[in-house]
Amino acid sequence: DMMGFDRKGIICVTMPCFGTTERTKNNAVEMANRLGCTLRVVNIAKAVTGHFEDIGQDMEKHDTAFENAQARERTQVLMDIANMEGGIVIGTGDLSELALGWATYNGDHMSMYGINSSVPKTLVKQLVSYCAKFSDNWELAEILRAVVEEPISPELLPGSHKTEDIIGPYELHDFFIYHVLRWGSSPSKVYRLACYAFEGEYDEGMILKCLRTFYKRFFS
Repeated sequence: DMMGFDRKGIICVTMPCFGTTERTKNNAVEMANRLGCTLRVVNIAKAVTGHFEDIGQDMEKHDTAFENAQARERTQVLMDIANMEGGIVIGTGDLSELALGWATYNGDHMSMYGINSSVPKTLVKQLVSYCAKFSDNWELAEILRAVVEEPISPELLPGSHKTEDIIGPYELHDFFIYHVLRWGSSPSKVYRLACYAFEGEYDEGMILKCLRTFYKRFFS
C-alpha cells in the first residue's frame, strides 16, 4: 500500500487436505477476498495420497510421516508457484514455533522471507487483534477476530487437533522464551518467575511440565 502496488500482486494460496475444516478455509478465502489479493485454492489431497502410495505409507496410520508429508507438499506448492510467478514465499512460522521445533523441517520451516521469525505467537495474536480493532473494513475486522478466536492447529489430522493440548499453552512458552533468550535466566529462575506471574491461572505442576517440554524441544 505504501509503495502504491496493486494488492493483486499478493498471491494467497489455501491448500486443503485431510484435516482442513470448512471454517478455517472459509476464513482464509474471505480474508484474501476482503484484502483484494489474488486467491488460489489448491487441494493437495490427491498429491499427498499418491506420495503415500509411492513410499508405502498407510493412510490409516496418522503418525509424523502422515502429518509432515502434507506440510512438505504445501511448501512445494508455494515454492513452485513462486517460481512460476517470479515471486517469493512469505513464511508463516513465528518465533514460538521455531523455538519449540513446532514446524516441519523442509516444510513450513522454510521460506524466502520469514517475516514472523522474531515474533512470538502471543504477539502475533495481539497484532491481528490490533488490525481488527483499527480496520475501516468491518467485514475484514470480523474475519480477523474469528481467526484470533480459532484454536491453534496445523490441521494435519482428521478431527480435533489442537497444538496447545499437545505442547501446552503458548503464553507459558512465550514467557519462557523471553526470560531464557532475552535474559539468560536459569531453569529454576524461569520456573520461579512463571509461578509468580501465572499464579491462580496455572498450577505449579502444569508450569513445570510445560517448562520441561520447552527445554527438551528447544535443545533437541
